[in-house]
Amino acid sequence: MKNLILFLLFVTTSVTSFAALSVEGTYQGKNIYVQNPMDDEGFGYCATKVTVNGDIMPGGTSMGAFEIDFSIFNIEIGEPVFIVIEHNDGCKPKILNPEVLLPRSTFVISEMTISNDGKLVWKTKSEQGKLPFSIEQYRWNKWVVIGEVAGKGGGKENSYEFSVTPHSGENMVRVVQVDHSGTKRPSKEVKFISKTPNVVKTPAKVKNEIRFLANEAPVETRYEIYDAYGNIVKKGVGSSVNCANLLRGVYYINFDNVNEKFIKN
Repeated sequence: MKNLILFLLFVTTSVTSFAALSVEGTYQGKNIYVQNPMDDEGFGYCATKVTVNGDIMPGGTSMGAFEIDFSIFNIEIGEPVFIVIEHNDGCKPKILNPEVLLPRSTFVISEMTISNDGKLVWKTKSEQGKLPFSIEQYRWNKWVVIGEVAGKGGGKENSYEFSVTPHSGENMVRVVQVDHSGTKRPSKEVKFISKTPNVVKTPAKVKNEIRFLANEAPVETRYEIYDAYGNIVKKGVGSSVNCANLLRGVYYINFDNVNEKFIKN
């Protein structure tokens, strides 16, 4: 019994004296650098073992800093990686550049078309990581996000499509990606002429509701309402807007491809 108690104590001590730090992402062509402090007892370095996708990194970790070289694991750009750094308890290695595993926006548009009814189709190549595409439509003198499509990544040619709700007249549409750097990478825009009729709003003097009409019939349109200070107070898509809760005063409304001013009574 005494020997069993000693054995269990040894196992418990061994389990609790080690920990692991893990990070995952996509290989983007750059290596990881790790700062490796001394362990809390001062007899060696903190990290004890490194594995990349389950394979042990050769060379050991007995140094104050080391590099995880993905080339020795035969990992191709765009492949997923999962790194585990085992270390002594009471200390912790520090990954100095974890951002290099985050996907970068690298897409190249090989083909992009849009039909007159708003069906947007595009093909890409060189997508190293999976990043969403935002679809933007130019209206009201600015680019407006109207939807999102998940990126596929993988580096091969990918195909996508999205249905754009047209406004009257000429429409301009593009796709955009933003990666961890915060840099916005837009495609070139595509244009089409919509047969959607012009939209008007009514009444001229607003009390409780704004209605949108085309050829004297209710019609849905995208809209935004701003107060006199430029703060957005309402936005959406619909054939009417409830304005009963708006304070009296001057407002600006964007709808269809129109900007107008109105007074709330």
